[in-house]
Amino acid sequence: MYSFIWFLLIGLAAGWLAGRILRGKGFGIIANLVIGVVGSFLGGIVFRFLGFSANNLIAELIVAVVGAILLIIIAGFIKRK
Repeated sequence: MYSFIWFLLIGLAAGWLAGRILRGKGFGIIANLVIGVVGSFLGGIVFRFLGFSANNLIAELIVAVVGAILLIIIAGFIKRK
């Protein structure tokens, strides 16, 4: 139960940070938070595929932020078309 809550909190923080990093390319605070949660899952898959693992809170946050940034960029390309 606690791991799911941590996953959500890290995802929300990642969405917020990704929105701050990609100024003007996000979709608003609520959408960025949702993208952060989904992006943290995506980031975990991508990093595991590359052979990396996140073993502490900072590493998990970095993985989640990278995943959220990737998802915001992908969503931006889809939105443009």
